[in-house]
Amino acid sequence: MSHPKQKIAVVTGANRGIGFEICRQLAQKGILVVLTSRDVKKGQAACEKLDREELPVRFHELDVDHATSINALKNFVEKEFGRCDILVNNAGIFPDTNDEKEFPSIFKAHLDTIRRGLTTNVFGPLLMAQAFVPLMKKNKYGRIVNVSSGMGQLSDMNGGYPGYRLSKTALNVLTRILNDELLDSNILVNSMCPGWVKTEMGGSGATREVDEGADTAIWLATLPDKGPRGKFFRDRKEIAW
Repeated sequence: MSHPKQKIAVVTGANRGIGFEICRQLAQKGILVVLTSRDVKKGQAACEKLDREELPVRFHELDVDHATSINALKNFVEKEFGRCDILVNNAGIFPDTNDEKEFPSIFKAHLDTIRRGLTTNVFGPLLMAQAFVPLMKKNKYGRIVNVSSGMGQLSDMNGGYPGYRLSKTALNVLTRILNDELLDSNILVNSMCPGWVKTEMGGSGATREVDEGADTAIWLATLPDKGPRGKFFRDRKEIAW
């Protein structure tokens, strides 16, 4: 069980990469973290790794593509802790693939590819917010961090990779809508771009280490009351939508 005053965080897609590092850094701050993963074995292994570091972490299975899975997680968190203070919507996919050497073009994009991107990267965070904001409202406190990407910026939009770009732009829209509907609460919702990070998704050619990619998410997840809300950040600095 958690201490009555101990904050509870839920991090999606957290068995590796940026999500795993977010769990570690939040737990290092004394926050009890519910590490979630679609793959149970990988999720449990990740949780055990943090357990060995004597960090307060619990594991729960989660597939953000399915409302029943999200509901099961919500029921677990509510029954076990009675609260959720921090939600980091980190789970995401890069749906665009192309056998050719050129970048995936929107003219060749399959709607199924775009749907997969939207399902995981947008509908998942939306359903998570619908599930966990009521718990935050009950305790009059919440921090929601949507892990987005500069590839979703309308101000700097290019061609290629339409499944990913469309989903991350829509995720930023979700941030704005959630923020507006929560203006009268102490629930702060923001988007962040981790940059190009050396993860399984980012690849070995990426320019950033995982702890750098996680830093802004940790900052947003632990904002003080009256902190920034409804904004988009990279390296703790506001960037254009």
